[in-house]
Amino acid sequence: MNKNPISTAVQRVDSHGKTSGETKYLADFYYPDMLYARCVRSTRSRARILAVRVPELPEGYYYVDHRDIPEGGENCVAMINRDWRAFAADLTSFYGETIGMLVGPDRSRILQIMESIEVEYEDLEPAVNIDESLALKGGPIYGSDNLFAEINLTKGDPDAAFARAARVVEGTFESGAQEHVYLEPQALCGTLEDGKLTIHASTQCPFYIRHSVAEALGWPADDVRVRQTVTGGGFGGKEHYPDVLAVPLAVATLKIGKPIQLVLPREEDLEVTSKRHPSRITLRTALDSDGRILGMQLDTIIDAGAYESSSRVVLQRAVFTGIGVYDIPSVRAHGRAVATNTVPADAFRGFGAPQGLFAIEMHMSQIAQELGIDEDEFRRRYFVRRNSATITNGHIPEDVKLNELLERVKQLSDYDRKKRSYTRGSGRGIALSFVQHGSGFTGSGERDIIKARVRLRRTEDDVIEVCASNVEIGQGVDTTFRKIVADVMEIPYTEVQLLNTNTDLTPDSGPTCASRSVGVVGYLLQEGARKLKARANEPGPIEVEQEYRQPPEIRWDAETLQGDAYPSFGWGVTCIEVQIDPVTLEAGVTGIWAAFDIGRAIDELVIQGQIDGGIVQGLGYAQIEKLESSNGRFQQITMADYVIPTSLDYPSISSCLVDNPYPYGPSGAKGAGEVVFDGAAPAFTLALQHAFDLPFRRIPVTPEYILEVKKHARNPVHA
Repeated sequence: MNKNPISTAVQRVDSHGKTSGETKYLADFYYPDMLYARCVRSTRSRARILAVRVPELPEGYYYVDHRDIPEGGENCVAMINRDWRAFAADLTSFYGETIGMLVGPDRSRILQIMESIEVEYEDLEPAVNIDESLALKGGPIYGSDNLFAEINLTKGDPDAAFARAARVVEGTFESGAQEHVYLEPQALCGTLEDGKLTIHASTQCPFYIRHSVAEALGWPADDVRVRQTVTGGGFGGKEHYPDVLAVPLAVATLKIGKPIQLVLPREEDLEVTSKRHPSRITLRTALDSDGRILGMQLDTIIDAGAYESSSRVVLQRAVFTGIGVYDIPSVRAHGRAVATNTVPADAFRGFGAPQGLFAIEMHMSQIAQELGIDEDEFRRRYFVRRNSATITNGHIPEDVKLNELLERVKQLSDYDRKKRSYTRGSGRGIALSFVQHGSGFTGSGERDIIKARVRLRRTEDDVIEVCASNVEIGQGVDTTFRKIVADVMEIPYTEVQLLNTNTDLTPDSGPTCASRSVGVVGYLLQEGARKLKARANEPGPIEVEQEYRQPPEIRWDAETLQGDAYPSFGWGVTCIEVQIDPVTLEAGVTGIWAAFDIGRAIDELVIQGQIDGGIVQGLGYAQIEKLESSNGRFQQITMADYVIPTSLDYPSISSCLVDNPYPYGPSGAKGAGEVVFDGAAPAFTLALQHAFDLPFRRIPVTPEYILEVKKHARNPVHA
């Protein structure tokens, strides 16, 4: 039987419904006797709540708060930690924290009633940024030192390296918050169905919601059912934040006994939901008399906001990615996640890696500039190879094809010629970035915490059903999962049925995040399909399960954070070309080229979409997505003042893939969703540095920031 390679593009199974408008999202659903909800939120960044005065409510309207949590429950949103409160009771720790929920049949009337709810505060002094937090302004927010997490790592002998240094180069690099701007805002509906509490949600992680709701109610997890509705994007923004909404919604649903829909208006979504962690990373590099790197020190700080959420794990990835694609012989790394009186930061595409990779790429360029040597050749000199030691004293388990990726990008972009012709400070620039991204959860997280399982069955009617909890959020997993199973079973992918939107029907195969859906869960589906195929001659229905097993060569100590932090890596080279408007200082991107090693693509068109979307989203992070906070309150809360890139803002992207199959990925696939984002910001900023002949140390690089740097520079850009 002849068949196309699995990488061959096919029509996505969800394409017609979404492009025709037939697909229904949560806001399109209506249940008989359904009510609507809005959250009553704090208007202080840090304060004691002395009283909440709710007017007498009309018949059919309800106010719900912490006092309505069932006996035996707990006022918490259980994530990695349990510090995030479902309802602010006596204290509020950030602007927009949920105090209560107002529910009723008329949405306009709900808004009128909300205006008459009075909250009496005793204001406390907030700490709203990294420096204020470390100075314990207003007193500790968390513990005695405001540190949710702290990491210390040592590779080699950094003390000896710095003692021998003939020269030390130091740089500090900062990145700002970023809003996800998923097309569909946060949306959930609570119902009582078949005697069971059911949460319908636009979410990446149905089992996360089930866990948080069950813990808050004090119920067994099986007493809560979560149904994922068609989800209009996530990027990490629907990993944990739906839990924050689901717990109050569950309490309200139980109290009132009717279906309740909660859909955040866009302005509220922008103002109160989690963002990417702002960061400040300082790197110091010891050089010998010949300019060779002896060792490096990293100090990584991320702003976690008022509650820990996933910041501990984000910090780990930021630190573990802190030396990028480079084999640095001796390293000392210090990482901190600090508490501030701001909206808790959480997952966002890249999950700490973009912050770490931006800093190391900028710093390696800084070193080369200070040494007066070619920065690309300097960075290339330190590329890791198979079995190179990582920052956690593990090893790179695979062939590293960075040189091949680099040559492919140079060919696509005509890089060498352009680099020679664009003199520094000429207003034109072109630059490269080199990135890696570990697939899946850190260390032994997949084995010890996630413990993913999938189920496959052949029904009485010879239909192949696949049960996995990873969900479609626009990234194409509904199509790629079918392709993986169909490839093994040697049937058309359209004949595979996928059940992945109901926690009662699917095993927990882990969350839809961390570049793990295809690389980790897809492999389980492949191996499960092989089991099913081996039993093809058996009569009647057949069901098989496949559990995650850690690759045998992986070693990890979760207590010391030592060993192999990731079983495989995606690799990428991104090239950005810019031209500066000398009057407005706006940077026009005139070329984008990239090459990636993601193992083997399950579907080349799906991956092309990931590449294009990831790079453009990364350019928004680097260039225009400015998110400012005033006393802990976000200032850009509409799509008019928080601007994201569109397809008209950038030229078409030319990209390619380098095949490098991974033995524990389906057909050799590794993770692809995040590595495609990671390289855009450093490549863009380095191109700007070339165009202006100015040093830039933070993103986004707006015209205002450029003007600020120009004023303090000795050598301004040439007219």
